[in-house]
Amino acid sequence: MTYDEVVLGRRSIRGFLRKPVPKSVIREVIELAMRAPSSLNTQPWNFTVVAGEALDRIRAGNTERNLAGVPHSREFRIHGEYAGHHRERQIGIAKQLFAAMGIERHDAEARQGWVLRGFRQFDAPISIVVTYDRSIHGGDIAPFDCGAVTNALVNAAWSRGLGCVINSQGIMQSPVVREHAQIPEDQVIMICVAMGYPDDSFPANAVVSQRKTVDEAVRFVGFGDEG
Repeated sequence: MTYDEVVLGRRSIRGFLRKPVPKSVIREVIELAMRAPSSLNTQPWNFTVVAGEALDRIRAGNTERNLAGVPHSREFRIHGEYAGHHRERQIGIAKQLFAAMGIERHDAEARQGWVLRGFRQFDAPISIVVTYDRSIHGGDIAPFDCGAVTNALVNAAWSRGLGCVINSQGIMQSPVVREHAQIPEDQVIMICVAMGYPDDSFPANAVVSQRKTVDEAVRFVGFGDEG
């Protein structure tokens, strides 16, 4: 694929084939992703690739604790409810996904089932947990750099025929992730990426999120009368 084909074609994948992903392909994807820029070339990121029984234990523990009402323990700062345009976009993508899946507004059971899929990292065969060194925790640069490498990761995966969804629901219970993924205490858990081969029969995989236009997002300063 060309770069444009990757960027314009990639979308979040929430349904995966039960097909193993070769370790060699995962290594190749991560190697490409690590070409992402970082502040002063600090490269704060680390990756824990989880599959099999270890991932199943993370799914189970995360789901059980969330359903039991255990407060989330995500290790990055989160904000309150979205409002304004941000809330509208959040609702917009939810409507697109629920329409694709045939989930009605009043169908509480189906909506709960969708939430549980998120807790299970959408049953993907691979979870890549992105962490950074605790020695540089407290600022915004390391999380910013991890965002850059995560973007590179999902694009690199798409170029190799793999689908991903960046998923914080799957790491809401950090102690579960840390235990079963054997993540050392000197690492801060930033995010996880669910990865696998896309199931083209899964309706939500066809959803393409709507994007702001350039005119909505960009201001040009100092260009004079140039068109």
